[in-house]
Amino acid sequence: MNPPDTSAPRRIAHLDMDMFFAGVELLHYPELRGQAMVVGGRSANAPEVLPDGTRRFHRLKEYAGRGVVTTSTYEARALGVFSAMSMMKAAKLAPEAILLPANFEAYRHYSRLFKQAAAVIAPEIEDRGIDEVYFDLTRHTEDSRALAQRIKDAVRNATGLSCSICIAPNKLLAKIGSDLDKPDGLTLLDEASIPERIWPLAARKINGIGPKAAQKLAGLGIETIRDLAHAAPGLLQKHFGLSYAHWLIEVAHGRDERPVVTESTPKSVSRETTFERDLHAKRDRAQLSEIFTDLCRRVSQDLQRKGYAGRTIGIKLRFHDFRTVTRDISLPVPTQDVAIIRRSAGECLKRIALDERIRLLGVRVGTLVGEDELRELHAPEQKALGFDEISFS
Repeated sequence: MNPPDTSAPRRIAHLDMDMFFAGVELLHYPELRGQAMVVGGRSANAPEVLPDGTRRFHRLKEYAGRGVVTTSTYEARALGVFSAMSMMKAAKLAPEAILLPANFEAYRHYSRLFKQAAAVIAPEIEDRGIDEVYFDLTRHTEDSRALAQRIKDAVRNATGLSCSICIAPNKLLAKIGSDLDKPDGLTLLDEASIPERIWPLAARKINGIGPKAAQKLAGLGIETIRDLAHAAPGLLQKHFGLSYAHWLIEVAHGRDERPVVTESTPKSVSRETTFERDLHAKRDRAQLSEIFTDLCRRVSQDLQRKGYAGRTIGIKLRFHDFRTVTRDISLPVPTQDVAIIRRSAGECLKRIALDERIRLLGVRVGTLVGEDELRELHAPEQKALGFDEISFS
């Protein structure tokens, strides 16, 4: 790869996996291709293997509960079913859609596969979540379309899944562009593309304009990005303040100087679960204890895999009435050890009155440091972190 050319125009790519969770499920259940399928059920909604070796899948109309849709196939989306929608509402819209439970271990596995494959070609990569990344391709001399296709082919060969990618002058345009030609899209944008491809889009398509801001803009007659680009600065400043108004004007014209961040320390690592039914600290003590230990174990594994340890151990409880309580404890040295995390989280648990039914339980480790710093600490300091045994009593 050639040394950086500071005079070269920036080439930033955004890669977004196509209906990622649903796509992984279709790898496991290829007979469901082309059908309306929703991910978000409980373990009880797993397919049943019949005596003849075929599978019986549950239908969305069979669901009863308070869960939300994790993802859906494009066929289900055509019926109005989208992620974050209530499962009961989705069942009314698409009662015959196939229902599957989420398999996050599989999703994380395929996430690692596609990122590793893409990074071989484009190592300047910013991880933005389980199914999307940014690349800085400025140093590459290869034609943009050919380079994007190579990345797409590498992802498909590694995972069997398709992705959509956009190469643009900045992260803002690349993010918007990766959604323009889905699925399996390859989009190239430059400044000349903005009036034709960006301005006709709804203002809410800009990452950073949330539902409330979009509603407020609509109230001012600003529906599209073109409307925003031509809005009077004074009007925007009056309703949104100087700083946000300036940002709105910049992004409406496709301007964004944010770099691709290839290294960053997360603020925390956490795991949480919402129960299929509310659990009581005393009557369901054994089940809660097992879930609690498993959450601690998974947080510990996440820390070890990512190369971090943390000083702050915290828990989150959401009760049946949606009241949410958090507690945390600070340790003298960072840890990624499951036993220490379990004992520390238990100390936090003792500080909460457990006399109501529990809807959600979560464990978090914060104030993170890298493993290099962790190795400098003395092992005896870690072993000295002992606490009383814990329980849901």
